[in-house]
Amino acid sequence: MSRSERLFDLLQALRRHRRPVSGKLLADEIGVSIRTLYRDIASLQAQGATIEGEPGVGYILKPGFLLPPLMFPPEEIEALVLGSRWVADRADGRLSDAARSALARIAAVLPSDLRDELDASALLIGPGVKIPADAFDPVLLRKAIRTERKLSLSYRDGAGAGSERVVWPFALAFFDQVRVLLGWCELRQDFRSFRTDRIADVQVLDTRYPKRRQALLKQWRDMQGISGGNA
Repeated sequence: MSRSERLFDLLQALRRHRRPVSGKLLADEIGVSIRTLYRDIASLQAQGATIEGEPGVGYILKPGFLLPPLMFPPEEIEALVLGSRWVADRADGRLSDAARSALARIAAVLPSDLRDELDASALLIGPGVKIPADAFDPVLLRKAIRTERKLSLSYRDGAGAGSERVVWPFALAFFDQVRVLLGWCELRQDFRSFRTDRIADVQVLDTRYPKRRQALLKQWRDMQGISGGNA
């Protein structure tokens, strides 16, 4: 186990305990000697972790410490690489660039051993069917979702029939061949999905919709029978 992995495991162990926990118990949980544990606690404290306690009394991690990127274990590094490569290949231009930029930022702060693992990742994204281009800047949809603003859409269905909709957007779904906007449709008074390549025009309205997007997403998931981690 590398030192980075060991420090990560120690932080995770401390987070599992709401009350002070003895050094011996922590050392047993992560499989190190008590001497190594004391050194690792000192290292985390030097990096900004508020770990209170002392030998014979126990240790507790105070809330608020954000895990720095260098603490990612190898499996999480692989997940980040794979996810970033998928977004870079399948998302619109802004998100593609953001995925590459985020991965570069992470690589810049990783210790050399983990940076080598990132660079050498053998998890690849295979070529897919080209996603149809949108007739508008997809940033507008993401902005409306973040700010909980209504959207005015000019939409064409699968048969080519056009309609004007006012929609409460709460999510974007990315599939291999299409992107889909999920929202509450005022015209249909129900949840509807809209393929983004069939949206002829879109305008973000100044009006906020009356529900929180998290509540709409939960309601939609409940209606679809989808658990929180699957959509």
